[in-house]
Amino acid sequence: MKPNSDIKLLAGNSNPALAEVISSKLFRPLTDAKVTRFADSEVWVEIYENMRGEDVFIVQPTSSPANDSLMELLIIIDALKRASAGRITAVVPYYGYARQDRKTAARTPITAKLVANLITEAGADRMLTVDLHAGQIQGFFDIPVDNLYATPVFAHYAKEMLPSDQRLMVVSPDVGGVVRARTFSNMIDGDLAVIDKRRERAGVVGEMDVIGDVAGRTCVLYDDIVDSAGTLCRAAEALIEQGATEVHAMCTHGVLSGEAVSRVEKSALKSLAITDSIDQSGTRDSTKIKVFSIGPMLAAAIDSIARHDSVSRLFKKAPTS
Repeated sequence: MKPNSDIKLLAGNSNPALAEVISSKLFRPLTDAKVTRFADSEVWVEIYENMRGEDVFIVQPTSSPANDSLMELLIIIDALKRASAGRITAVVPYYGYARQDRKTAARTPITAKLVANLITEAGADRMLTVDLHAGQIQGFFDIPVDNLYATPVFAHYAKEMLPSDQRLMVVSPDVGGVVRARTFSNMIDGDLAVIDKRRERAGVVGEMDVIGDVAGRTCVLYDDIVDSAGTLCRAAEALIEQGATEVHAMCTHGVLSGEAVSRVEKSALKSLAITDSIDQSGTRDSTKIKVFSIGPMLAAAIDSIARHDSVSRLFKKAPTS
């Protein structure tokens, strides 16, 4: 990738490590700016470089603490708008509130749409994200949205771990994720199984049935988000009970809230692969969790957007340089 001097990169506090990876791949330093707090926890942003007419990319996943991360993003956008930035792209690798993408009961919000409105009204001109929980969220925005996928990153890893005489059995942990799992299965020339789960209530899963013959197979549970990891660990147990020889998991966004990391360590999972779309400093001591960087992919996408080039080429392979 050739250096592009027309790009300005600015990072919030949500995932500075990922911002540094993107910065190194683009050969562009992060913009000199301060995102801090007043004594009462209000967000304060100050930018120390000229932004007039610049093509600016803000790296800020809206992960935990979700509300703080979101407010940082909105205020950074506002600061850039008032500094007469030429174009503002919100680079939000993990889009918080994405699971609230429809009314699931009477008198409930569609918060994914509300957040889209907030980002747009704050002044963003476009958004770059990775593995939206639901594709229709792109339609919640009235600005262009580039939704990248982590499948090429995981496909490279899956082929490395794959025994030469076997096809991996890719397993969707629920019916809603079948399209995502099938896409990944086709990419690695694997087979597909599905777990039919019944939720008792939000966050609590009842019975699980495995649809597909997993006996004697190496299985990969494939999903976009792992939060508490309860469902994932139970799914691994169900696959082992059905005769799977070993079970791995690959999830783009490692939310890993509460006791998720220790739950994974004690589970039947042999490994859990996630990306650095969310800061993963809390997983360093884990023996099972492997973190893969999407920084090179995001850097390539940013470079393509800045040069008005195609972004869709990144769906086919994982950029490494």
